[in-house]
Amino acid sequence: MASTADFRNGMTIKFNHDLFSIIEFQHVKPGKGGAFVRTKLKSVTTGKVIDNTFRSGEKVEEVRLERRDMQYLYKDASGYTFMDNDTYEQILLDEDAVADVVDLMKENVMVSILFHGEKALGLELPIHVELAIAKTDPNEKGDTASGSKKPATLETGAVVQVPFFVSEGEMIKVDTRKREYVERVKN
Repeated sequence: MASTADFRNGMTIKFNHDLFSIIEFQHVKPGKGGAFVRTKLKSVTTGKVIDNTFRSGEKVEEVRLERRDMQYLYKDASGYTFMDNDTYEQILLDEDAVADVVDLMKENVMVSILFHGEKALGLELPIHVELAIAKTDPNEKGDTASGSKKPATLETGAVVQVPFFVSEGEMIKVDTRKREYVERVKN
């Protein structure tokens, strides 16, 4: 058991019969009444984000999740297959476990899969991935305004906003947390 004084970003707790990761928290001591902790929690199983307030000193059950680096191999009718490069053990994740990141994931990319015991709960992509632009509008003369962007469809199907100077077929680096263009990648 842990108390609200032990809260830290990234900590996983059991709350309302689900596992939640603490995204952010803030200790508040009002002039009148008892102290409390405001939190923003993200469900590890569903990805849903909720706000919750805990009384200061309240006890919660801390959960230890294990992260294993695995390589995404392929998708078929039964789901998404990943392999541990050390043991060559393969696991299968269903559509729900990868739904929020699948459009930024291409074959052979290394991901971190979250496990609670032997049960795989979900996955995290690396902070940056390099993807090719499959389709975007061509550049036009005069499209040089700084800060202007255009939509680009990536090889995985994701759509991100890119600067006007980026063309179809180029490789770009994408921030997977914000789903934003970072920079062009030199070949």
